[in-house]
Amino acid sequence: MKIGVYGGTFDPPHLGHMAAARGAAERLGLDKLLLIPAGLPPHKALSGCSAPAEDRLRMTGIMADRLGLSIPVQVLSLETGREGKSYTSDTLRHVTAMYPEDELWLLMGTDMFLSFHRWHEPEVIAALAGLCVFGREAGDGPERFAAQRERLERDCNARVQVVNLPDLVEVSSTQVREALSQGGGRQWLDESVWGYILGHRLYGTQADLKHLTLEELRADSAAMVRAKRIPHIRGTEETAAHLARLWGADELLARQAAILHDCTKYFDLQQQLSTCEKYGILLDETEKTTLPLLHAKSASGIARTVFGMPEAVCQAICWHTTGRADMTLLEKILYIADYAEPNRRYAWAEELRQLIETDLDAAVLRGLEITIEHTAATGGKLHPRTVEARDWLLAHRKEA
Repeated sequence: MKIGVYGGTFDPPHLGHMAAARGAAERLGLDKLLLIPAGLPPHKALSGCSAPAEDRLRMTGIMADRLGLSIPVQVLSLETGREGKSYTSDTLRHVTAMYPEDELWLLMGTDMFLSFHRWHEPEVIAALAGLCVFGREAGDGPERFAAQRERLERDCNARVQVVNLPDLVEVSSTQVREALSQGGGRQWLDESVWGYILGHRLYGTQADLKHLTLEELRADSAAMVRAKRIPHIRGTEETAAHLARLWGADELLARQAAILHDCTKYFDLQQQLSTCEKYGILLDETEKTTLPLLHAKSASGIARTVFGMPEAVCQAICWHTTGRADMTLLEKILYIADYAEPNRRYAWAEELRQLIETDLDAAVLRGLEITIEHTAATGGKLHPRTVEARDWLLAHRKEA
């Protein structure tokens, strides 16, 4: 197995890092990629506005998920958990012990490669891993590295492979940090990394989480979920906004509710329960033991307390998995937008998409019936509130 080892301070991880990782993985034909944020780097001092190691690890984890590679990408805390300076030779000894039968390639940029002979134990590093160097500037190419390559092959018996990446983003973490401290930097960051930075007020950012723009709210929400969930959230938002315009609801509230409705989707059971307790969300016995229902509750608490959302938005999020009797217009819109958004591929999704255009209540009713039927068929646990919501709509449609 061919494994890439990509280290750095990742302070923060930016689009340049991501382009380099993708390019190297493709050109080298990697089977696995390891991302290793530095603890105390030997070649430079961490900036005074650097993010704590825990935050750099989490942002690197977000980057790993957003790379979209078909190979496994793993973030290791080998260096952030190590006391003293983080030497690459020590890290590679550890990685070699983890993967004794595999071929390692150390990924690095231009500056690191050109100064490699001055690193701590360069011969050890070269013995444990091949060196893959990618250009950080448009002019980088094999000819620029020729002299250094010859030196390292001669003095360290190094294996060197140059990967030219014409699409590499030309920016340093220092530039990104400086731009962030002045209210910029967004263009150099993946949306989710930017959202994490805003949410944790890193690098001198001072976002008021209770007065975010929709773009900022989307980024904060995206930072809390996996990449594969984001298309669904975006689809739900656009469907909810369309329904708000069509049926006379507040479009801004519909968008806010949709953006945050799944923000805790990937919390485990204990995280869900502790979040609900933290924000004073009362749970019934069914909810306490049914993980698929809990994210609506915990997300409503975060929407209310962290992001200062209006109560109508929080209630719509709260009921979007079960529904309830006598739902408000906004609650109906979020409930059915979650079902009918264009990324849903269920057999009944198109039926709901047609219904929402002509009869919102009929669409919500059908959504509730589908939930009841599917839960019964799969042996899942149905919340009584879903039946109550169906029965309420049936009764009031008959009266009408």
